[in-house]
Amino acid sequence: MSNQTERIKPARLSQVRTGVQLSMLAVLGQWAYYGVFRCPFLVPFVNCQVCPVITCWGRITSYFWGFWLLLPVSVLFAGRFFCGWLCPGGFINQIIGKFSWSKLRTRNQLVSFAPIGMVIALLAVAIIWFGFNNPRMMVPIRVGEFWSSLRLSFENASAAWLVRTFMVLGLTAAGLLVANMWCRFICPTGGLLELFKGMAILRVFKTNACNDCNACLRVCVMGTRPDEMNCTNCGDCLQACPIDAIKFGEKRQINDKTARSQIS
Repeated sequence: MSNQTERIKPARLSQVRTGVQLSMLAVLGQWAYYGVFRCPFLVPFVNCQVCPVITCWGRITSYFWGFWLLLPVSVLFAGRFFCGWLCPGGFINQIIGKFSWSKLRTRNQLVSFAPIGMVIALLAVAIIWFGFNNPRMMVPIRVGEFWSSLRLSFENASAAWLVRTFMVLGLTAAGLLVANMWCRFICPTGGLLELFKGMAILRVFKTNACNDCNACLRVCVMGTRPDEMNCTNCGDCLQACPIDAIKFGEKRQINDKTARSQIS
């Protein structure tokens, strides 16, 4: 009975996660749309307070400084939790990934090296933002209707803005070839969170009981294993391990408890 209970809880966790993702899509989805299609700056989401598009959700939420604390607090509390639970773009990429040609759930040198794309993207964003003061590359569009604003955005954009936008759209669409390509190998925000997730208090991780069967790898939408590169603490792997070697919590405390129980 207790074994069944342990298996039910992670399944419910997956349902809760989907509910949270849908809620965040409803809350931040419009901001993501504005950032990709209507933000006049080359790097979206970072110049919201001075943006002339007064109807943009980014400009509205930028006045609530507590919102901007979400990313650093989340990474210190639970690593790349934002990517796995809160990011609307991540949720869309996850849905696209369900129809992808390759899930790429394997371990090899290519997959291990590919996430360097996130570092390159992060460096490019930093250079554009700090080095070139994030130039405005499009006439701000204030038309509220979707298709009209979309058409006007592309008609009034510079070549640099068009290249940036088509790159983002193309790499997102590439998720039909390799599942979650953007989130796993390109996203600069994910790359930034990846650099600091090692300081997280709570995490999904493998215990010493792990026998490297890779059952967790085969169900992970990010094609990784617990507490390794690209792990977003989504929790999907908790119900996949056949020997219950995956836990969630403070890694040191749980390992200490496991060690004490083995000694006794």
